[in-house]
Amino acid sequence: MSATTSTSGPAGLAEPAAPAAQTQPFWVLSWLHLKYQFLETVRVPIAVLGNVLFPSLAMVFFVVPQEAVAGNPVYATIAIAGLGLFAICSASLFTYGLGVAEDRQLPFYPYLRSLPAGPGPQMVARVLNGGIFSLFGLLPLILIGWLFTAAALTFGQLLAGIGTILAVSVPFVLLGMAIGYKLSAKAALPVVQVILFPLAFAGGLFLPPEMFPGWLDAISKATPTRAGRDLLVQATTGVDAYALALPILAGWTILFAVLAVLSYRSDEGRRFR
Repeated sequence: MSATTSTSGPAGLAEPAAPAAQTQPFWVLSWLHLKYQFLETVRVPIAVLGNVLFPSLAMVFFVVPQEAVAGNPVYATIAIAGLGLFAICSASLFTYGLGVAEDRQLPFYPYLRSLPAGPGPQMVARVLNGGIFSLFGLLPLILIGWLFTAAALTFGQLLAGIGTILAVSVPFVLLGMAIGYKLSAKAALPVVQVILFPLAFAGGLFLPPEMFPGWLDAISKATPTRAGRDLLVQATTGVDAYALALPILAGWTILFAVLAVLSYRSDEGRRFR
């Protein structure tokens, strides 16, 4: 029960005070943030379609016409995995790098930041929301691959791929949040573009890493995109990832989480002191 206190009314009679406010549990607050962030995103359908169409069009124009790739089950699956990861990177960086920056300019945002919930539920909800829209981006790729290529997955490989891609999406959502909390919307757009495409090329999402020279392959293996790509390929095809892929992805995840929290705190100190 909530503790109550009594106050004296005009006639000297005791009047019960209102119950003390109680903070909702962490998971309840996270669910509320997730619900409203999801609804806010789907109310602008073009924001969702834009992140879905580019990887699907790249699949149609650059993978399906190449019989040597589309007709080989392993190569076709690897191509789908690479473009699927690009869809996740794009959705995470653009949706959250720009989305968070734009949210900070809204009149409602200072009120939201004044609530006693802390940054945790909001950040957890953004990560989960990023995972949901990452799955949306994969659906057309999977459909195109099923209809027009020789890509083949067992049910176990499909589940492993979905689990892996959700885990791989986390560092990119965190990086998007770090950019969004640190920069204005106008500054976030070019920064996201400068980060996204070099990471995609260096990570082997457009060209197979086997085509890289030795020096570029060494750089590629240190990027989160290459680590995520190889782990996803391992889950869907059985081709082993390089030994340091998981530690490197975990290290980038921790670094981006720290940057996201520091950016949040920096924004809080700059705007709400």
